[in-house]
Amino acid sequence: MTKLALITGASRGLGAALAEALAPTHHIIALGRTTGALEELDDRIKAKGGATTLAPMDICTPEAMATLCRGIHDRWGQLDLWAHTAIHAAPLTPAEHVDAKDLSKSVACNITATATLITYIAPLLGETGTALFFDDPHAGEKFFCSYGATKAAQIALARSWQAETRKTGPSVHILTPNPMPTATRARFFPGEDRAPLADIHSEAAAVLAQL
Repeated sequence: MTKLALITGASRGLGAALAEALAPTHHIIALGRTTGALEELDDRIKAKGGATTLAPMDICTPEAMATLCRGIHDRWGQLDLWAHTAIHAAPLTPAEHVDAKDLSKSVACNITATATLITYIAPLLGETGTALFFDDPHAGEKFFCSYGATKAAQIALARSWQAETRKTGPSVHILTPNPMPTATRARFFPGEDRAPLADIHSEAAAVLAQL
């Protein structure tokens, strides 16, 4: 029986690389906001003999996430793996100039949506499934106010879930990938020499090897 993996934030970057790395052994449910990028991912996976279900949705819309998870339940009954790579990367700014809209969107996407997804996905994972979260520790660094604070809160949510399910399952993992040449990183470090950064496909393989 083919295993089932949900990748939230699968349009590009680590999410897309994880989808491709898991495709030989999993049917991939690829969720992202950019339809074109999801279709390109689908083409790459199908070219290698894999299969995907595309979900062009916004994780910040709880009704859409409820519909998605109900659909997974009705069609497959369960989920083997959830990798959560979706993130809102607010522009860098001094703390005294934080934009209220950027902060609100960061809270909605990085904290509230994550909490909502945990409640919807936990029953699908059951006792034997696996959930993956990815830390990006910039909390407290200068200019990282909105992103750093809300990313840290997201990981705090995951750590609580991890502690609560240690004996009962699902298995919750919090991993810290090496810096990669993603679009998110380019927003934070424009003009950076990207040559020393880790290849996203190699990093995806390294992440999965830790499980």
